[in-house]
Amino acid sequence: MVDYVERAQRIADTVLFPAAREVDRTGRVPASHFGTLADEGFYGLAAPADAGGPGLEFGQIVEILETLAGACLTTTFTWMQHHGVVMGLAGTARDELRERYLAGAVSGAVKGGVAFAGAIPKPPRLWAERDGDGYVFDGEAPFVSGWGVIDILQLTARHGDTVVHALVDPVAGPGLAVEELDLVAAQGSNTVRLRFDGYRVPAGRVLAEVGFAEFSAGMIYGSRLNGCVATGLAGRCARLLDGRGQAGVAAGLRAEQASARAGLDAALADPSAMPAARAAASELAYRAAGLLVVAEGSAGILTGAASAGHGQRLTREATFTLVAAGRPEIKTELLSLFGR
Repeated sequence: MVDYVERAQRIADTVLFPAAREVDRTGRVPASHFGTLADEGFYGLAAPADAGGPGLEFGQIVEILETLAGACLTTTFTWMQHHGVVMGLAGTARDELRERYLAGAVSGAVKGGVAFAGAIPKPPRLWAERDGDGYVFDGEAPFVSGWGVIDILQLTARHGDTVVHALVDPVAGPGLAVEELDLVAAQGSNTVRLRFDGYRVPAGRVLAEVGFAEFSAGMIYGSRLNGCVATGLAGRCARLLDGRGQAGVAAGLRAEQASARAGLDAALADPSAMPAARAAASELAYRAAGLLVVAEGSAGILTGAASAGHGQRLTREATFTLVAAGRPEIKTELLSLFGR
């Protein structure tokens, strides 16, 4: 049986982390990074076993995400979006969509992205109205990663109390305008804002229509997995601090990492606790990166030089976790944490 956790650690240490500074500097992820993840079976992690997935336990997926995120946030954040598409395809009642795309999505031959954020706020930022047997989308999807890398996009919008998931081609055109975003970190994630104006999606491209309550309940798992980015960054900082002779500081961070991870896990059973758990994880990542800058000294604030450390990059990436995949409730908790 394949040990995916061990395989993730090998990829992180031999492929992703050695190239992380260059990915950050250039704002470009080598295609070979995504190719390696596909070749090693990591594009199918979210698929059920009967659809070709490895059948991993939730804790194993958490460990994999933390490991990869701590090695290269840009690569990992872009790749993470794909799994929403895999789950959507595995669960759709549209046999033609599942048959056309699922096998390729599991193998990584077809790479996907998601646009959930426009459907979450009240009122929504992206809505869908009936148009014959399909839908017309209007509004915006504010944060869509992988543009130019992905082959398909799962677009999610509100239609009254219903959430509509559709599978569309990630191409600008009539009714769809694309705005490139300039990020403080993970620029290579090719993150854009999409604006929709009368964008029509035929019925044959609709993956699912679910109630908003059901959609919100399912998002708790996504929120927990997004927390892996922060705990993964904290873990990488601890490893680098060990290398700087700060074993005691590193040990303290690992203890806090374990506590943050436990808080995120516990929030799966108590969704009201998830915002505080997510905030605690991001605050830890931010503080861990600051400790690394201190330990690295002048190297921690250099960019581009051969002697540059990782501190400034990881600090910016920790800043990214304060906002990316966030919610107003998480923002409130973070303001309280930092305000103290």
